[in-house]
Amino acid sequence: MSDVFHSLQTTYLHIEKWQRLNERIVAGFTTKKDGVSDGSYTSLNVGFHVDDLSKNVLLNRERIARNVRFPLENWVCGQQVHQTNIHFVRPSDKGKGAQNYHSAIKGVDGLITNHSNIMLSAFFADCVPLYFYDPVTSFIGIAHAGWKGTVHQMAKHMVEKLQRYGVERENLLVTVGPCISKMCYEVDAHVVNQIPTIFKANVVDTKAENRYLLDLKQLNVDILLQSGVLRNNIDVTNYCTYRDETLFFSHRRDHGETGRMLGFIGFLP
Repeated sequence: MSDVFHSLQTTYLHIEKWQRLNERIVAGFTTKKDGVSDGSYTSLNVGFHVDDLSKNVLLNRERIARNVRFPLENWVCGQQVHQTNIHFVRPSDKGKGAQNYHSAIKGVDGLITNHSNIMLSAFFADCVPLYFYDPVTSFIGIAHAGWKGTVHQMAKHMVEKLQRYGVERENLLVTVGPCISKMCYEVDAHVVNQIPTIFKANVVDTKAENRYLLDLKQLNVDILLQSGVLRNNIDVTNYCTYRDETLFFSHRRDHGETGRMLGFIGFLP
């Protein structure tokens, strides 16, 4: 089955459909292949906040920067605290979080911009990457949505934030990127009870007492639809970070000791 994410090389997958719409847009998701890290972080770990050697993380990021044609000084990263705060990225933000974790934009899980020559960057190992692109206004965005961000409707907050900058919902394109899939994501009542009632029946299957399977991809799609995004404008990957072990790190599969992939989107100058 064809996927919205396509592979041109081993280090990353890209959203080919969007790049056909605009040759200047670069949007994708890295794999764990062809990096320099070892042990639990073999090999293309790009997360400074895990227990990998910082020099290896920097080398991995520099490798990706060359491949996607965005130098590190043009990357912008949020701190990612499992909340729903969103930052409008300006040229003055270039380089924040690119070469260390401490300089990342604090308290932020979503980034949007309409400036070119900036790469919006977020990091994942089972959480949901949400990509946004409006071909009319050239606004782009990326969001990090774990179960907390998802149930608190990060997708809705991103749509509303983009609307405040003049984006029309009917023009907005959204892609749900590689994350943990329903069949691999067991949760308890603590998580299920925080899902808004309107969405619960469509995304939760009961497995046993206090054991449920949660479909984070579908929950984000349902939130996007409730927010006014058109279904034909939403693409959902088939990739699963837990199942597709040769391609991706997985926080759950790897028992918390693992690397991070990079989700990225930007306009080349």
